[in-house]
Amino acid sequence: MKSRVYIFGSLFAVCLLTATSCENDLRDVEEVSSKKVSVPVDKSTGVEIIYSDSAQVKAKLITPELLHFKTQNPYYEMKKGVTIIFFNPAMKENSRVVADYALRRENEKQVELRRNVVATNEKRETFKSDELIWDENKRRFTSGKMVSVTSQGNTIYGTSFWANQNFSYYEITQSTGDLSLTEKQGF
Repeated sequence: MKSRVYIFGSLFAVCLLTATSCENDLRDVEEVSSKKVSVPVDKSTGVEIIYSDSAQVKAKLITPELLHFKTQNPYYEMKKGVTIIFFNPAMKENSRVVADYALRRENEKQVELRRNVVATNEKRETFKSDELIWDENKRRFTSGKMVSVTSQGNTIYGTSFWANQNFSYYEITQSTGDLSLTEKQGF
């Protein structure tokens, strides 16, 4: 009989400690959640932004949804994907970049493109990666992730790369691939 009392008493003490510890945790959670910091966010849908320099259109950005976070380091987020079209001086498209996600940091003048990033150039070469970083000041794309470049049925793979804004010139690091060259293209 005494062992039942000890077991019952021990079980009651454990339940009581558990209940009080949960109550303390709930108080902590309520305190933390009451200190939420609100960040002003502008949301726009069906967005087209034209970038120009000296009254010349350079690029057009298209996204279904644009979130502008007005923090100390403001940024734009495009969770539903983005298309960026670059134009030559004659207003002809010379490259296009499409991604499932993009983040533009205002102060750094940098755009991070992520997930299923595909870029094309005038020569119909296709660049694919999970990440491209566009430096607006240098007008240059870089990636530290695996990249593939397909041109005329040939595909080259690399561990990283950089390209100019219209992808007419690029360099691939540690490239591999099979190439089929005609006599005209040969060495």
